[in-house]
Amino acid sequence: MTIILDGRACALKITENIKRQTEKLSKKPVLAVILVGNNPASEVYVRNKQKKAVELGLESIIIPLPEDVTEDSILEHIYILNEDRNINAILVQLPLPEHINKQKVLEAIDPVKDVDGFTSYNFGRLILGYNPYAIPCTPKGIIKLLEEYRINLEGKKALVIGRSNIVGKPLALLLQNKNATVTVAHSKTDNIKDIAKNSDIIVSAIGKPNFITKDYISEGAIVVDVGINRVNGTLFGDVDFINTAPLTSYITPVPGGIGPMTIAMLMENTFELYKYQRNLFL
Repeated sequence: MTIILDGRACALKITENIKRQTEKLSKKPVLAVILVGNNPASEVYVRNKQKKAVELGLESIIIPLPEDVTEDSILEHIYILNEDRNINAILVQLPLPEHINKQKVLEAIDPVKDVDGFTSYNFGRLILGYNPYAIPCTPKGIIKLLEEYRINLEGKKALVIGRSNIVGKPLALLLQNKNATVTVAHSKTDNIKDIAKNSDIIVSAIGKPNFITKDYISEGAIVVDVGINRVNGTLFGDVDFINTAPLTSYITPVPGGIGPMTIAMLMENTFELYKYQRNLFL
């Protein structure tokens, strides 16, 4: 029988726990978000993050900057936030305009306030198997969701489709840390379908609607769909859910799967950074 991995329910459990803890605090954790330009999707994401933060008793500050902002100006805002002891977590909403060097901007964030875990310091610690100050939210959310359903990853053959620094690469590291045997596939990989057929776990993060069909799935596979693709106003994942779900043992829906977990991990990372900076052990 197929079990739907309910990201909404798991995320609610995590965020309610954060809310209970923030209620005890006289000073609330503060998340600062730098939003560049007028990308409609980015504006929606940022509003949703701010709304969730407020619900949980966190403070969220949005710093809107124009599309033609200079790189130096963004860096100056980050340096100010780095030095501000009232700011616990810094997020630069991606994507950035093409004239901005994304990595240079992300590297400017103090690793202790790097809520996305994108700086080379935090990413490097993840590679080395040390505890970074923060783990990228989507990969962390995937692992938390699998743990919630007590899915044992040890010895499993896992296929991660997509090699971005945001999802694919850090997720491969996290799965390896759980003793899974990991293959990372991408647009240049031959025979992805054959590799998928021989995998116990398939995670798709490539941004192609319904790319993963039932032909990719072996009986009893675990399928995690990270894709968020809007087609004619309708949301689709990377996985053809209707036709693949009956073959799986566990599968995430879109929406309601990894999306809520990503937001929950952002809130958790903000709270964890706050506690670290104040040497709190709640």
